[in-house]
Amino acid sequence: MDTLFDLPETEPEQAVIAHYRLSDDQYGSPAEREAIYDAERVMTAAVEAAGVGEVDGNEFGGGEAVLYAYGADAEALSKVIEPALRSLPFRPAHVVLRREVPRIGVPSGPVTRHSSEVPQLQQPSAPSRPLRSLRTTYLLLSDCST
Repeated sequence: MDTLFDLPETEPEQAVIAHYRLSDDQYGSPAEREAIYDAERVMTAAVEAAGVGEVDGNEFGGGEAVLYAYGADAEALSKVIEPALRSLPFRPAHVVLRREVPRIGVPSGPVTRHSSEVPQLQQPSAPSRPLRSLRTTYLLLSDCST
């Protein structure tokens, strides 16, 4: 359990986040939004069939559409949804694969609050949970499919 928040420990969740530039500086055209919704439905079916995670929705705004998917393995998840991502015609576009990886050799322990309200690490006690760091990969979706 997490001492500070009393939460159960869970496996780290990894993410695939796809960004697409739309035709205007706001929410894109109705046809663009419909294409994103269609791709999201295809992605959801593929992810559920493969059992590699979940598609968690989208965001529109600022001339961009963003699709979110989460699972235990960002590489496996990206391979399943890549055909749907590449099918979208909007460019420029890029995909972010966010992975948490263990940091080897770094002591860890529960986080507690002291009177200064600054998080402090306690001395690790066995068994201790390894600290994790994020590793991010950016993939550029070009105009040609591979």
